Amino acid sequence: MVHALNEIHRVLVPNGTLIDLRPLADRWQIEVASSREIKEAGRVTDLTIGLEDDRAANEAMAWAEAQKQFAREQEEFFPLFYYWDSPNEMKEFVDEEWVDFITVDEDTWKNIRSTWVVANADARLRVRAKMLITRWKKI
Repeated sequence: MVHALNEIHRVLVPNGTLIDLRPLADRWQIEVASSREIKEAGRVTDLTIGLEDDRAANEAMAWAEAQKQFAREQEEFFPLFYYWDSPNEMKEFVDEEWVDFITVDEDTWKNIRSTWVVANADARLRVRAKMLITRWKKI
């Protein structure tokens, strides 16, 4: 990652902007959302590789800041919601797309299914991912 930041610094115009936009492993909340209410149904389990990726990215950006390559101008956290129509649809997505990043244990799947089945007919499942966006200025 440090090599990539060096290359970005090399090609970015003077006073140019680097945007760091990424999800952060943070035991994302799983919710059942309907027009009537939102109920928490559990949390994902962060896998080691996702935590290590976050740490490596944070360390690389701290290194670039210490080297006076970039100055942090603004940083915000915000939620990004992923939606599914059913627990089966969600499980398929998690198992295929997030297999190296997060997992959901069997007890949580049971709670998701039971919370979803008693919810309003318009209920959908959603995961509230934690996103980071930081604006860096090239020095």
